Amino acid sequence: MSNASSSILWLAQLAVASFVGGIVGSISGLGGGIVIVPVLTIFMHVRIEQAIAASIVSVIAVSSGAGSVYVKDKITNVRIAMFLELATAAGALLGAGYLSRHINPQALYILFAILLLTSLIPIFAKLGEELPTNVHNDRLATALRLSGSYFDKHLNREVDYNVTGIPWALVLMFAAGVISGVLGIGAGVVKVLAHEIAMKVPTKVSTATSNFMIGVTAAAGAGVYLRRGAVLPYVVVPVAVFVVAGAFLGTRLMERLSNAFIRKFFAILLAIVGLQMLWRGIGGNL
Repeated sequence: MSNASSSILWLAQLAVASFVGGIVGSISGLGGGIVIVPVLTIFMHVRIEQAIAASIVSVIAVSSGAGSVYVKDKITNVRIAMFLELATAAGALLGAGYLSRHINPQALYILFAILLLTSLIPIFAKLGEELPTNVHNDRLATALRLSGSYFDKHLNREVDYNVTGIPWALVLMFAAGVISGVLGIGAGVVKVLAHEIAMKVPTKVSTATSNFMIGVTAAAGAGVYLRRGAVLPYVVVPVAVFVVAGAFLGTRLMERLSNAFIRKFFAILLAIVGLQMLWRGIGGNL
């Protein structure tokens, strides 16, 4: 095969992976890295640091593409996003500025994996639930006016929801920031768990709000990888372009899917990410 043909095939593989990553990221709220990193490292033989850098750029792209659509359609709860970002930012500062020099990353990967895999228990307990029931605003949610509503295109009606568990959500978001700061990953999965398990918001609101938030965390990480020279233009440019295209399609799909289906989809991805983190912790390369 000629060099030109090899280059075209390589770009086509990258485009497909990025497009699928954009769809998966916008539906799940996790960004596109869950697809892009394995494809780049296993099938395209890109170094792990460069693959993670491309993944972070993809997260920013998904957040910008999908996030803008969800905000426009009033599914994103911007008040929740901005409030919880305070805890995430504080955790990221502590993780990157102090703990990263004193914590064994392998141990943190294992702890992160245990957190994710045990979180499957409450997810499975309500796997078929379309909307949360018997949720009442706690004091902080009432004071900050965090409850909201959105028009559900699957149910074809307006959905009003309350918010609870703010203190527990703050703890999870702080942990997400610490994980992000120490390991250099977006930890979007913890953000979704905070919305889904602690705050008991509808799954679509959880996904949309996470998409809005993950770009903020990823933007800081992108600067670190840029200084290291790990952001390769010939990788990240096509990744960003095709991820955004996939994200726009994913948003259209997500709005028409049921909350129950999205929760099942998220549970599968949660298991994959948890096992991937466990593999890294015990010495794997992915």
